[in-house]
Amino acid sequence: MKCFYAPETEGHDPSFRLTHGTVVRNAERAERAMLLLKGLEQLGLGTESPPAAPRAALEAVHTPEFLQFLETGWEEWQKLPNAGPEVVPNVFPRGPVTTYPDTIIARAGWHMSDTSAPIGPKSWLATRRAADCAVAAAEAVMAGERAAYALCRPPGHHTTDDVAGGHCLMNVTAIAAQHLRRAHNHVAVLDIDVHHGNGTQAIFYDRADVLMVSVHAETHDYYPFYTGYAHETGNGDGKGFNLNLPLPRSTTTPGWLAAVDQGIERIKAYAPGALVVSLGLDAHENDPLDGMKVSFDGFAEAGRRIAEAGLPTVIVQEGGYLSPDLTTSLTSFMGGFLGKDPRAA
Repeated sequence: MKCFYAPETEGHDPSFRLTHGTVVRNAERAERAMLLLKGLEQLGLGTESPPAAPRAALEAVHTPEFLQFLETGWEEWQKLPNAGPEVVPNVFPRGPVTTYPDTIIARAGWHMSDTSAPIGPKSWLATRRAADCAVAAAEAVMAGERAAYALCRPPGHHTTDDVAGGHCLMNVTAIAAQHLRRAHNHVAVLDIDVHHGNGTQAIFYDRADVLMVSVHAETHDYYPFYTGYAHETGNGDGKGFNLNLPLPRSTTTPGWLAAVDQGIERIKAYAPGALVVSLGLDAHENDPLDGMKVSFDGFAEAGRRIAEAGLPTVIVQEGGYLSPDLTTSLTSFMGGFLGKDPRAA
């Protein structure tokens, strides 16, 4: 399996995070990549640095205003009096919004849904290279590879076409799915991150050419709170092409795998030309974000079942946070997908 990783993504190492009114260290740190790379090494999988993707691959998903904000926002922020080291919005638009702002303070609130994805001096390069990884993995599958893996960080599935949030900048999953549409009339996304893929849902919600399936923790008391409910099934042409499978946070491996199976069956019925797996590993029982109770064996079995679907597959890394178990979670899933026992590696 071809695996893509860009060392430049390590330059994004955000500090700020606001949790229950307290400023704490951000959970989406560069160290995550080291733990994931260790997992690939244990499986004997090397990585390639991806070529630069054409800007058009990004513009096929994101608005020009959003991309310009990501690219230039930090430099503009630094011109503010007493500017902090990261772009962190302190005002957000509500209600009927009709006028796009021209000041950096207002544009930060426009393009960022919360304070969990602060932008630092190297964040644009990091998310740009993460997108390069996603496009390279899609290109590999389009060229005939059975599967490819993109080790992306920052992640992306909480970002819409023009609003970032939840540790995410560009939506790398959506970029991969949209790029696959160049070769396939229909593409499916299976998001198994513990958090609902609200950004990916929003991007494809009105479309029938990309099926979105998300298995995640119930959102009434868990991020992203406002989406991810079973009644959200799509709109217009996309009606019936969005499937949310929310589960209680107490869910253990059997219940989680049953939902994954339900998602796979819907994808098989859709019969896409290719599949994008939005691979969050934060449903693990020891993940610090405490979302669900899935075991290593559960991840291995999910990988095996997804592989058995027999679709050309792009695996895009999403969540999974700082714990020694992150390495084992990745080796478990990838080992199951590849038919390898990571304990024998």
